[in-house]
Amino acid sequence: MEILLEELYKTDLQLEKFHQRKVYIDENSYQITGITQSGKTKLIKNYLLGLKKNSYLYINCNDIRINKEAFNTLLPSFCNKNKIQTLAFDNYHPDFLFPNISQILVSSEIDYKLPYLEKIRLYPLDYEEFLAYEHKYDSSALNHFFQLGGFPHMHKVGLDERVNYLQNMLLCHLPAIEFDILVLCAKFMSQKLSAFTIYERLKQIRKISKDKLYKSFELLTQKNYIHQLPKFNHARAIKKIYLCDISLKSALSIEKNFGRLFENMIFLELLKASIECYYADDIDFYLPQNDEIILCKPFADERRLFKKLESIEAFLFSYGIRKITVVTMNKEGSIAHPLSQVDIIPFDIWALGD
Repeated sequence: MEILLEELYKTDLQLEKFHQRKVYIDENSYQITGITQSGKTKLIKNYLLGLKKNSYLYINCNDIRINKEAFNTLLPSFCNKNKIQTLAFDNYHPDFLFPNISQILVSSEIDYKLPYLEKIRLYPLDYEEFLAYEHKYDSSALNHFFQLGGFPHMHKVGLDERVNYLQNMLLCHLPAIEFDILVLCAKFMSQKLSAFTIYERLKQIRKISKDKLYKSFELLTQKNYIHQLPKFNHARAIKKIYLCDISLKSALSIEKNFGRLFENMIFLELLKASIECYYADDIDFYLPQNDEIILCKPFADERRLFKKLESIEAFLFSYGIRKITVVTMNKEGSIAHPLSQVDIIPFDIWALGD
């Protein structure tokens, strides 16, 4: 193991052009969590490459050459001998032990609840981050976002290879049962879906216990491959399900519904901005801290919008909603309403706003 440690220590890290993210690493110790291909490794390498070469050690914990017991035994003395100040465990799992050094960086899909490390949650690109990968920002950028989604590497994958690339990526990183659950979630994207409904459907095509499915569903949620949105003031109500990235819809399902895809995209922007939200009857997103509701209407027309507002007036009055934001593909304007301010905003303007 000492030979391997020397090899890892002397290896020069390679990193293609790095695009800044909305999260960053400083001199503190961090645990960076996020799904596969969300950019964890690039974030770590970009930070390490800004340090002196002999001050850090980068370890990919998935390296099959590592004998963990021998590795853990030798690592503290190796770090001490070489005066290593920063140690990075990429693809970390708890079999690896931490030596006593100044800074430790950990990346993983699962949050291992390491109390002495600060937390960074890394998601696929939001729309603003996505624009950094575009050669120019014009009217085609939003359509490009719909095609590629938020996985940074997708900019380098050919159109004819994108579906297979995403499928293979998920098959490599997820157990079979979690992959099957994700496929079913793709079909029900932006709709109410319970673990029990998933169990009832999957048991028809594969042998599985309810306990196993529930645990796999929970783990898939913890790793943030799927997200659940609760109903406001109804904690026991079935939650709505959203995918971690809109690109997975076309990769895992042949069913098309642009409205649900658009809603999922808006949910992800709210999620990445850490905005508390819920759904309610006839309301896509309720933001209680802002006294605001968001309606997802990619191709809104005023007649239907007026009818929609009439159907939710009781909610507007009961909860003192001061602002209604209607997010569209390209329409912009406002509507007079006696209870709330109604703004119609195109997605690209809304997503780039404060």
